[in-house]
Amino acid sequence: MRRTDPEGHGPVRFGPPLPEDGLPVLPELSAVLTAAATRGGHEPVGGGPALREAACGYWDRRGLHCDPGRVAAAPGAPALLLALTAALGGDVLVPRPCAAWWAPYARLLGRPAFQVPTPPESGGVPDPYALLETVRRVRAEGGDPRLLVLSVADDPTATVAPPELLHETVEAAQGEGLHLVSDETWRDTLHVPHDTVLLSPAEMLPDRVVVVSDLAGALLPPGWPAAVARFPAGDDADGLHARVLDVLTALDGRVAAPVAAAAGYALGEPEPVTGRVTAAVRLHARLAAAAHDAVVSAGALARPPRSGRHLYADLGPLRPALAAHGVGDAQELEDFLSARLGMPAPGGHRFGDGLEALRVRLSTGALLPGSDTGRAECLTSPTPLELPHVQRALIRLKSVFDDLRDDAQRGEPAR
Repeated sequence: MRRTDPEGHGPVRFGPPLPEDGLPVLPELSAVLTAAATRGGHEPVGGGPALREAACGYWDRRGLHCDPGRVAAAPGAPALLLALTAALGGDVLVPRPCAAWWAPYARLLGRPAFQVPTPPESGGVPDPYALLETVRRVRAEGGDPRLLVLSVADDPTATVAPPELLHETVEAAQGEGLHLVSDETWRDTLHVPHDTVLLSPAEMLPDRVVVVSDLAGALLPPGWPAAVARFPAGDDADGLHARVLDVLTALDGRVAAPVAAAAGYALGEPEPVTGRVTAAVRLHARLAAAAHDAVVSAGALARPPRSGRHLYADLGPLRPALAAHGVGDAQELEDFLSARLGMPAPGGHRFGDGLEALRVRLSTGALLPGSDTGRAECLTSPTPLELPHVQRALIRLKSVFDDLRDDAQRGEPAR
């Protein structure tokens, strides 16, 4: 993660990567990748038959019927979003805040990415009335909005949008003739899956939604880049799928053969994979809840995390205390907290929030031990938060935020 221009905090050009899980690679995945490492060839653009069929099975189990001929694979979700943006043309709409890698691909193609506010209860899905107003304004100014990118299980806010909000936003997008890309990277990381309703926009608008999933969200290590996209049925989608493959061909956007083998195995969801996903989600849910408690008890604001491996915090209430440390914007907050916490704390400006807003994304993977042995112990322990390394990391987090709270209270006028 690179810093922005130090003079004047220029435009953010490099965003932070997906939050890592901080866990050792699943041995069964390593075995599959190792067995495929002797293959000298490469996967075709868009993925080979085995990988695409595995992706169809994955989506079929989630109620999204899929045909292998309507699947495309690429080395990471950014390559798919770039190809989709290029293939669809027009201007792009994104929620504010949004995943750090969404907007740069529109800018790379010379297209603006218009930000649409999200409602107070969740991120990832724009407020439907704000969406309609943004589309109206963009068209009035001569723009051509065609693509809306959204995410029900969201990075950076770690929230899950309620179905009623999603339904209203999808209806608004349909009425304006927008294509939708649903980033469902984090859909398998719900902290309390039995009490959380997650619907895909593809269930509501089957003919205009492309579902994209980066497998680093739950199934693969972040260093093994692979992502899959599910295209809807219909002649229009056939043309879009073909144009996306053209762009991936120009980029030579192929999944490496060993990674494709591991991705196909993971998408098949055998017991070792599902067991690891369940254990990892349970661990990160506990870490996120503890981090949320530390942040909120210090007087900062944060929505309760419902998915993923991260927490999005607003330190606006602590602005006076932060000002005493020379922190007045999100970049300075990023620098300050990254140094104090000893872990990356990317500012909200990297996710589309204003530079003046004191917001950060904190990743739970950074709270885990550095050794594979220690990480494995966290997965199996009934009380992972009491393990020494994790306990020290949480104490440090709480201490940093408590110090800011105390500074803010000392700065209050006497009553």
